[in-house]
Amino acid sequence: MASPLISPEELRALAGAVLLDARALADYAKGHLRGALHADPGFHLSRASEPDFDPAQGGRHPLPPLKAWRSNLGLWGIGTDTPVVIYDDQGGANAAARAWWMLRAVGHEDVRVLDGGLKAALQIGLEVTAEASPAQARSHYPASAWLLPTVEMEVVESLAKHREWRVLDVRSEARYRGETEPIDPVAGHIPGALNLPFTENLDSAGRFKSTVELRALYTQLLCGLRPDHLVVHCGSGVTACHTLLAMEHAGLGGSGLYVGSWSEWCRSGKPQAKGDLH
Repeated sequence: MASPLISPEELRALAGAVLLDARALADYAKGHLRGALHADPGFHLSRASEPDFDPAQGGRHPLPPLKAWRSNLGLWGIGTDTPVVIYDDQGGANAAARAWWMLRAVGHEDVRVLDGGLKAALQIGLEVTAEASPAQARSHYPASAWLLPTVEMEVVESLAKHREWRVLDVRSEARYRGETEPIDPVAGHIPGALNLPFTENLDSAGRFKSTVELRALYTQLLCGLRPDHLVVHCGSGVTACHTLLAMEHAGLGGSGLYVGSWSEWCRSGKPQAKGDLH
């Protein structure tokens, strides 16, 4: 299977791809790679901008309706055979990996995340502009369902207690332990959840670790279980996709995503834990 990552050098030589910038609109407006279209984390990649948005129902970044996602893909000119490359400025964690997951979840095969993100692109001299990038719109993307596994809160609660499953929290150790919580109203973690911060997927230069390193890391975490017996979450279902991307890169695809993540759980009245897992 081809890697879900692309190097800046490969991107420079690539022709005919749709390039998506998954940063916030203000960052995109200041300057983006020439030709990049904007994939807004709160508007295109979730329902967070909708008037009836409630983080207690699906977390801070619930998935948008499939119809809206199909429409946006069409407006960006993405068809079933269109190469797509996505980047952000946080090594894929906010929110290039989420966009990658959403494209894969409607069956799109030719989609990759720029390894090292915007910083790596600038280091090799790729051009940045503040000019709007035109899109070659086409009809809605043909998809009838989300195809990758997602897991709802009630199921996560059950699986976290099951010896044949793992529930993984990819937030920082301090947030997991409940020592700090900069975003959500309550600090802590889901009882029974393991912790392996998504930052462990990257090397000191902000690039993804090798497939050998990542495979060893997650094989140890799985402790003999198959990847499809792992559910991954974070604060709001965005950076969790970074770990799903890293596992795919390592040949360990198939894990589920708890989209609502801690932002939904901590508002639900369900039990909460602090400290390390015992």
